[in-house]
Amino acid sequence: MSDEVVPTFSLAERDRRWDLARAFMEGEGLDALLVFGEHEDAGPAPFAYDMWFTNARAGTTVIFPRDGDPISLFPMEMFARDHLESTRRGDIMWIPPQNIRSPRDSRAIADTLNQLGLVKATVGVVGLEGYPPWHPEGIVPYRLWNTLLQEFPGIEFTPVAMALSRLIMPLSAEEIAAVRHSASIGDAMARAMVGTAAAGVPESEVYAAGMSAGYARGTVPAAMHFWSGPDPLASGLPPWGYRPQAPRILRDGDLISAEVFCNFGGRHTQHQVTITIGEPHNDLLRAAHVARAAYDAGLRALRPGRTFGEVVDAMRKPLDAADGWEFGPSLHALNPAIALSGFPADAGRRIAGAEAYPPEADHPTINGGMELQPGMTFAFEPNYVFGRHLAYIGGTVIVGEDEPIEINPFTAKILRAAGTPTRPPR
Repeated sequence: MSDEVVPTFSLAERDRRWDLARAFMEGEGLDALLVFGEHEDAGPAPFAYDMWFTNARAGTTVIFPRDGDPISLFPMEMFARDHLESTRRGDIMWIPPQNIRSPRDSRAIADTLNQLGLVKATVGVVGLEGYPPWHPEGIVPYRLWNTLLQEFPGIEFTPVAMALSRLIMPLSAEEIAAVRHSASIGDAMARAMVGTAAAGVPESEVYAAGMSAGYARGTVPAAMHFWSGPDPLASGLPPWGYRPQAPRILRDGDLISAEVFCNFGGRHTQHQVTITIGEPHNDLLRAAHVARAAYDAGLRALRPGRTFGEVVDAMRKPLDAADGWEFGPSLHALNPAIALSGFPADAGRRIAGAEAYPPEADHPTINGGMELQPGMTFAFEPNYVFGRHLAYIGGTVIVGEDEPIEINPFTAKILRAAGTPTRPPR
């Protein structure tokens, strides 16, 4: 690991992004952008547009006048101290101290808008629109937004997150290098999990092995989704992560179903990990075969000039043709996560006991009309169930100039645990 060249973002990358933003403002008739960022510990699929402008800690608010440089509003003084220490160490900081403000409440935003002479302006806002799955109606706090609307009746605030997202989704060469690095770390996390999983091992040790591999390779991954058991039909943090209870002890015949989320430099990859302990159930192998057929169909369809919806339709064909059911979405965008494949709402009703819960609405495809361009990144996560046996496979794929680029195909198949029992079951 110590000999690996770690990619970084240059000032040329900063200038590329800022020039894109200025051209966007010019084309949209905007005088400035007001960009809200989510807390830095937000987990997978974060709303972190602020990082795209700053190359710094998430959780800030950015105000970018069309005829000037961006100003970053920090939430607390520790952000400024970290900025100062990074500067002292020789890191290249995109936002200089004179363009930093604190805090980032409505008063600080109002003061900055006044200082920039934007009291009668058209300001594009990133943070008002929905962002699946965590923020269906945006992230901007009501009190903050209400204060700004009352104080600036002369400003026309207009939501622009979706339009800006489509602009920034095609990644530059430097960003693709960061995505590839993230994918290599994510694969190392998955391999560490495979190497640790065995009958008699607490599932928490497998989880720890994966996260540790990410930390050891120089990033701080979001907490992975992780379930184990003979036939788990769930996806999310392990229950011992939020409820006081002991982790399961793995047994022969179990499987581990995990979503590994890796990121490096604000560029994200995703790894769908299914690990079997002992011989896999035949229904699991059947389900994996269907999921892999959907994965391959998606690869064939992921071409520049096609739409996201066309790729979704291609992946759905092998899923619809089989006689099991789809557990969740099979495809979504990354960097940022603005497009999501739909799936039937009635599928989840097949789980015994589901009738006790409120019925789900249909899950339509989001942004099906988005045209694919080289450099866009997507999480391929096809999944399928026979009986109670769920196969969840896949990884991150980049739209190439012609052929798609698989950057972590290691997890696009069922993985077999490499370990042997090391302790008696507890």
